[in-house]
Amino acid sequence: MVSSGLLGAKLIHSYSPKIHSYLGDYSYVLFEKSADEVSDFILNGPFTGINVTIPYKKTVLPLMTKLSETASRTGSVNTVIRLPDGGLYGDNTDVYGFTEMVKVSGIDVKGRKTLVLGSGGASVSVIDALKTLGASPIVNISRMGENNYENIDRHADAKIIVNTTPVGMFPDNGPSPVNLEMFKECIGVFDLIYNPARTGLLLQAEKLGIPSMNGLYMLVAQAVRSSELFTGKSLDDSITAKVVKELDFSMKNIALIGMPGSGKSLIAKKIKAFTGREIADIDAEIESRTGKRPSEIIEEEGEDAFRKIETGVLREIGAKSGLVISTGGGVVTRKENYPLLRQNSNIVLLDRPLDLLSSKGRPISKTKGVKALYEERWRLYEEFADIKVKNDGYRAGFVAGEILKRLKGM
Repeated sequence: MVSSGLLGAKLIHSYSPKIHSYLGDYSYVLFEKSADEVSDFILNGPFTGINVTIPYKKTVLPLMTKLSETASRTGSVNTVIRLPDGGLYGDNTDVYGFTEMVKVSGIDVKGRKTLVLGSGGASVSVIDALKTLGASPIVNISRMGENNYENIDRHADAKIIVNTTPVGMFPDNGPSPVNLEMFKECIGVFDLIYNPARTGLLLQAEKLGIPSMNGLYMLVAQAVRSSELFTGKSLDDSITAKVVKELDFSMKNIALIGMPGSGKSLIAKKIKAFTGREIADIDAEIESRTGKRPSEIIEEEGEDAFRKIETGVLREIGAKSGLVISTGGGVVTRKENYPLLRQNSNIVLLDRPLDLLSSKGRPISKTKGVKALYEERWRLYEEFADIKVKNDGYRAGFVAGEILKRLKGM
């Protein structure tokens, strides 16, 4: 019998197996089930303990023979334990997970008007945690309820916003459930989504200078509590932060930007050698799709035509996770490319001396001159970058190692 796992409708992109691999020596299997299969699986499935995710957290509740106080209070179950007598014990570790998320965020919700977006199983857990944390008033925004997205402007004085909907979740990256510019008094944003690392909502919060946090910490914290229920063993309090840091590094892409000839392709290969990450070379991908090298497209159709193709490829590649991305030198010239990279990447600027930059095979560098191109773009590179690393062209392995060291320390 499988010891544990995750039950849901669509689980192909779940990080739960990896999280539980850090937490204990037990198997953790993904079980994708349709709605009409859930009851039989919960009653007779091959598990001793299992997590439940979208959209079945409320569905499994009537099947439990015993409920924790939290599960009973919220009407939502995300952890099921098969009891020795064959009965089923239902608990809700999401409440604990979200409570821990708020605590580590440093965002004070006590006494502050809070909007909870969404009406699914996650929303009831969030609302329960917010009540305990002292948030007030708490307003639940749904599509059809008294407070909905059509009249949300009546709550423009909200201080805290929590998204529990799947809007903006991979693979449908980009959209946001609300426009934060409406909420002039907002001081904190939480999004339960963790893939991408920065949803459209969180990217806007960053732009507006509003403290924000994605759902990775909640995901790991609730998994820690679930693991304790699976095994009957307590875990050290420090393990949540440790696992979050490990996952954040491995999940995010490493996106390399810099001047043409700054060594992005070579450094990407070194990072792959050190980490096993797959390389996504934007220029190579464009050539594969169009049958033309970037230089040919620029010479034949113009730079603007090439930039549009580049943005289209970046929209697809930037939504993925765990890659090392080698970008073209001009990726920073279109502002719409920033969120496409930022959403799921740590962006690294390779700083190479001008005298080591070649214009060979690079029509824009040849036409404008390397120095002029540098002066035109450098400010943009710095605005895009999370970190800047020197690359003198002679120590590619050292540079790749320095990048990894600094990103792991972030």
